[in-house]
Amino acid sequence: MEYAVKDKEIIQALKMVAPGTELREGLGRIVSAHIGALIVVGDTEEVLSIVNGGFEVNVDFSAPRLYQLCKMDGAVILTEDLSTIRFANVHLVPDPSIPTKEGGTRHRTAERVAKQTNQLCIAISERLERVTLYKKNWKHVLADPRVVVSKAFQAIQTLEKYKARFDQVSQSLSALEIEDLVTLRDVVKVLQRSEMMIRIAEEVELYISELGVEGRLIALQLEELMAGVEKERENIIHDYRVDSHGRGEETVQRKLSRLTSEELLQLTTIAQALGYSGSQDELDRPLAPRGYRVLSRIPRLPHSITDKLVKNFKTLQNIMGATLEQLDEVEGVGKTRAAAIQEGLRRIAESSIIDHYL
Repeated sequence: MEYAVKDKEIIQALKMVAPGTELREGLGRIVSAHIGALIVVGDTEEVLSIVNGGFEVNVDFSAPRLYQLCKMDGAVILTEDLSTIRFANVHLVPDPSIPTKEGGTRHRTAERVAKQTNQLCIAISERLERVTLYKKNWKHVLADPRVVVSKAFQAIQTLEKYKARFDQVSQSLSALEIEDLVTLRDVVKVLQRSEMMIRIAEEVELYISELGVEGRLIALQLEELMAGVEKERENIIHDYRVDSHGRGEETVQRKLSRLTSEELLQLTTIAQALGYSGSQDELDRPLAPRGYRVLSRIPRLPHSITDKLVKNFKTLQNIMGATLEQLDEVEGVGKTRAAAIQEGLRRIAESSIIDHYL
């Protein structure tokens, strides 16, 4: 599979053809009848500008109607919301200069139309009985749902192993933060694991989208495994990124997402995304967390108050060492919340040390 468009567009396309949908039923009928077909989802101006011949239908979309109209040689054009079949038996004339790697005429046309119009194109091979999706530079061959389920469960099993390791390095970082012994190496290890998990989760989400109603169990497992992972990554970035102009949380996340699989294995490249030099020696540099990650674990503490605490005290150690009176002086805290913050930090410190050393 080659994913070169935004995940949201891919997910939307896969959901359109997932098992249980009317379109998937129509595609199944076409494949079972051993006929070829070319279907464009979207009757935009760009699509209509390359339409030649055929006839306008304008009937409500249904699987049987799609199947009957695809018995003709030309392409079928549907509205983007799949409510109407607009045209049938049309000849599509995309720009021939658009590059394509496909061999057959139908698939070459589908790929070029997808790239030229940015609409979902579906090509069904008569000989191979295979359904291929195209959208922009993305190409995907629909697999048997049983194959997709098997791949999804394999990915979930991998994610479970990564989750166990992620929990270990995360607990270790918590204890080190409490003891003020954090190094850059400890931080990037957690970021590395969180990014690996997020990438596997994105792959599983694509499988779930392709499975439709058959992917509900996998979706529940994914939700449970990924609970809190993205928030953990966000707080770590808040705590440890180099505070310089233009290096906000989104910038760091974007740099992490652009790392190749090989680069992600190198702790120095992850350190560079946070704004550090990335030298091997710098990995042992001691760091002081700002406190976002630990404070996020205190129940019912608004993020706005966390921001004010960090702005006032600068580091987690300063916040932990603050008296009730000093906490009370921070705007919006008050005596009751100051006591709750102090007690919450005490409990977090105790549980972190116990989890790490026992």
